[in-house]
Amino acid sequence: DRGVLAAGILDGAAESLRRSQIAFEVYDETVADPPADQVHAAAGQARAMRADGVVGFGGGSSMDIAKLVALLASPGCTQPLDDMFGVGNVRAARLPLVQVPTTAGTGSEVTPIAIITTAPGTKQGVVSPQLLPDLAVLDGELTASLPPHVAAATGIDAMVHAIEAYTSHRLKNPLSDLLAREALSLLGANIAAVCAAGEGQPAGAEARGAMLLGSCYAGLAFANAPVAAVHALAYPLGSTFHVPHGLSNSLMLPHVLDFNARSEQATSLYAELAPIVCSRQLGECAASAAVAAGAFVDHFARLPAELGLPTTLREVGVAEADIGSLAANAMLQTRLLPNNPREVHLDDAERIYRAAL
Repeated sequence: DRGVLAAGILDGAAESLRRSQIAFEVYDETVADPPADQVHAAAGQARAMRADGVVGFGGGSSMDIAKLVALLASPGCTQPLDDMFGVGNVRAARLPLVQVPTTAGTGSEVTPIAIITTAPGTKQGVVSPQLLPDLAVLDGELTASLPPHVAAATGIDAMVHAIEAYTSHRLKNPLSDLLAREALSLLGANIAAVCAAGEGQPAGAEARGAMLLGSCYAGLAFANAPVAAVHALAYPLGSTFHVPHGLSNSLMLPHVLDFNARSEQATSLYAELAPIVCSRQLGECAASAAVAAGAFVDHFARLPAELGLPTTLREVGVAEADIGSLAANAMLQTRLLPNNPREVHLDDAERIYRAAL
C-alpha cells in the first residue's frame, strides 16, 4: 500500500531486485478491507507486464490481494474471482508466490485464506490450499516503523487468531493447539514492550521479532483450526465503518470472550490458556476453571486500554441505530460462526454489539 511505500519499507527489497536485474512493478493502491475491484486492477497490471511471480509485501490486505493476483494472473486462468469464493472452489493454478509481512498480526503469509469486501457490510473469503505461498519471509526489522497503536491492534489481532484456533468448535487438533499456545506465549510476553518502544526504537527489536514469529504461529494455528465469532462480528465493522481489521477484533474480543465464558466448553479452554497470559493474577495457587477463565476474560478486557486503543464502538463511529444491521451482517458469516464454542444467534449478536457500544 502507499503507506508502506511512503515509509520506505519496500526500499531495501526493491534495491535487491534491481541489483539482481529482476524487472518488477509495484501495485500500491491497496486499502484496508480491499474491494474486489482492487484485486482485478492488480491482476490486470500483472497480466499486462506478463509477470512470472508475485510478492505480497505489507499487511494482511496486501498479502490477501497478492494471493488472488497469483491466481488470476496465471497464464490460462479462466476462472472468475466470483467463482472462487467459498471453501475449496479454486480450480486455477497460480504463479509463484512469496509473502513478506510488515505487520505482526494477520498471519496471512501462512494461511490459505484471502478476504475481500464484496458489498457494503459484506466480506467473502477464498479458502484453498493454492493460496499458500512458496515462501514466507519474516524480518522483524520490517515492523520497526509501525506506530504503537498499529502494533497494538495487529498484535491483539494475532492473539485473537491463537485464542479462536484453540477454542475452535470444528477442527481443533493437537497441532493447532500447540501452535496457538506458543503463539499466545510469544505475543503475550512481548506486545507491551513493542508498543512501549515506539516507532523505530532498537530496544524493541527482539520483541518485534518475537511478535512476528508469534503472529506466524497464530496464522498456522487458525489455518488448521478456523476462527469464529470474534472475526464474524468484527468483519461488518471493517466493511461498513472501515475500521482496521486488528482494531475491529480488539473491540469485539472482550465481549465475545465474556459471552463464550458462559458455556462450560469455553470456560474449560480459557482456563487452560489463562496461565500463559495472566499467571501473575492467578498466583501460584491452583485456581478453579471458573476463576482462571474469569482472569483470562478480565485480562483481555483491560489490555486494549492499557495499549492505548479505543475500547468502545462509539469511538469508531458506531451508533445504537447501527446495531441491527451489524448483527444481521455478522450472521451472514456462516463460514465462521459454526466454529464458535458457543452458538451465536441474532439476538446474541445484538447483545454483544450493544455491550461493546
